[in-house]
Amino acid sequence: MSDLPNIVPAAFEVPELSRLIAPVLQHKPRILMLYGSLRERSYSRLLTLEAQRLLESLGAEVRIFHPHGLPLPGDAPDDHPKVQELREAMVWSEGQVWTSPERHGAMSSVLKAQIDWIPLPGGAIRPTQGRTLAVMQVSGGSQSFNAVNQMRILGRWMRMVTIPNQSSVAKAFQEFEPDGRMKPSSFYDRVVDVMEELVKFTLINRGVSGYLTSRYSERKEAAAKLEERVGLKAI
Repeated sequence: MSDLPNIVPAAFEVPELSRLIAPVLQHKPRILMLYGSLRERSYSRLLTLEAQRLLESLGAEVRIFHPHGLPLPGDAPDDHPKVQELREAMVWSEGQVWTSPERHGAMSSVLKAQIDWIPLPGGAIRPTQGRTLAVMQVSGGSQSFNAVNQMRILGRWMRMVTIPNQSSVAKAFQEFEPDGRMKPSSFYDRVVDVMEELVKFTLINRGVSGYLTSRYSERKEAAAKLEERVGLKAI
């Protein structure tokens, strides 16, 4: 450490490959799905339901959070039943899928409100931290990537492992049958690709996500607090 005088040795770790080998867990990958529209015929919900079928066929256990009845952030206490349902599902999940319509060139307020209800205890450690994330969007017109790009930024901020692949379904009203099932198309094939990739990344990531997201700065802060507590006890 002579060449690194600004480093706190107790908080500095050399990455170990053995700690990056995911343990074999007996339960299925746990995937939480959020969608961003309250309309009766919501294409983000229909796309979510189609993706759910794929995920379950790929071996995942899936929960869908339905945002009907979720109050605006800050407009109800934290013990509101829908808020508690959402937060419990966040903690339960090992991976997530966010699907939003594009509204005015951006992700929908319905999807953003769900994320805004997630607490940030301590200002840094998030309930989403270390979980995998796949993002998808539906558009009423030509293909766009504004919503998925915004959700990627949000996923990074929530310290999630956002997978490389994504789905953007253009003219979504043409891509679903009257019964709500998605028609065969290149858009459908991409959804299959994204769900397959999400399950693979989740299998690799779960069980080691805590180590992957462990940060020197946070270990340094924790070491300083421990030293302070020990010092106070010695007085």
